Amino acid sequence: MATLVGFHGYQENAAIHLEVLRRIAAGRAINLVSIQALSRFYTRANNVVAGWMTSEDRELAIADNIAYVTAVLDEVAGETGMAGPLIYCGFSQGVAMAYRAAAFVPRSCVGVIALAGDVPPDVAPVAAGLPMVLLGRGTEDAWYTSEKATNDLVVLRGAGVTVDEHVFDGGHVWHDAFVARAGTFVDDRIATTGPAPEGAVAARRDEQATNRQQQDAKGVDRCDG
Repeated sequence: MATLVGFHGYQENAAIHLEVLRRIAAGRAINLVSIQALSRFYTRANNVVAGWMTSEDRELAIADNIAYVTAVLDEVAGETGMAGPLIYCGFSQGVAMAYRAAAFVPRSCVGVIALAGDVPPDVAPVAAGLPMVLLGRGTEDAWYTSEKATNDLVVLRGAGVTVDEHVFDGGHVWHDAFVARAGTFVDDRIATTGPAPEGAVAARRDEQATNRQQQDAKGVDRCDG
């Protein structure tokens, strides 16, 4: 069975994002995992929400987040096996985490759903190792603009990554049209891939460990996501 792992946006939480994953799944027989960011805080309405990081201690936060996501998926795998295709999904600030998970978490994955968020600079140099990406944005999105999307397309396609861009009429939201396209993307990824052979998974782990070591050595500046 496939697993769809999601990363929520800033000032959201895992429960909010899980509802989005359920909309994408739309009754499909897939496992859903919504990961809560570690930096929690209260809204003015006293609701608990979270963010993935700030500008302080960014390098440490990125390393902590990757280790945290790895541990979460290890625990999930212990419960479900996670033998089927793995797909990451991110919204806004969570998009950077979806890309990082695909690049640095030692698990083979077959796709990334990225809505309204950019490719972080720590992933860009190793983008060639990313799986197929569904990149979405709204025409009225004032934050993830067409210029940012164009820059990401240049980075990803320049690295040889297959990217399907989906543009919808709307803003910085999970528009129904994109949710439907994300569901089709999941179907396509499941249909064209299967459980990775153990040797392939081991090779992917080695590659991701090397990528992470290279980025640590370079001390690349990271973005806010």
